[in-house]
Amino acid sequence: MTRHFAIAVAAVSALGLAGCATTPDGGAAEGLAGTSWKLVSFQSMDDAQGATKPAAGKDYTLAFGTDGRAAMQLDCNRGSANYSVGNTSATGGSLTFGPAAVTRALCPPPDMGEMLAARLSDVASYTMRDGHLFLALKLDGGIFEFSPN
Repeated sequence: MTRHFAIAVAAVSALGLAGCATTPDGGAAEGLAGTSWKLVSFQSMDDAQGATKPAAGKDYTLAFGTDGRAAMQLDCNRGSANYSVGNTSATGGSLTFGPAAVTRALCPPPDMGEMLAARLSDVASYTMRDGHLFLALKLDGGIFEFSPN
């Protein structure tokens, strides 16, 4: 089983398990609220593109507030967006982000910040596995992998 396929299977499995439990208010789930994550890689489902990792010295973080707002450090920019967690299980659930508000400083290349901020609105679900957070994009658009920050 290839790594790409294994990650995709894990994301789809999380969606299947997501129907098992729901948060009472449809808001921030205890599993994400109050946590902070650092970007490890973006895995495209297109094998020609493969995995993209942040360059050394680049800082991309995602922090989930308890108020339904997510804060981002996007190298030399910052951003924020509303988020909502729907059906959850012990290992994941559905996740949606509103449009991201991002500062517009010109970061030196290579920069993954613009792509991360733009693709957050495409997130459909999350999975927690081996201490890492995986955000799966709609229509097999790819998967962001984060480690605890």
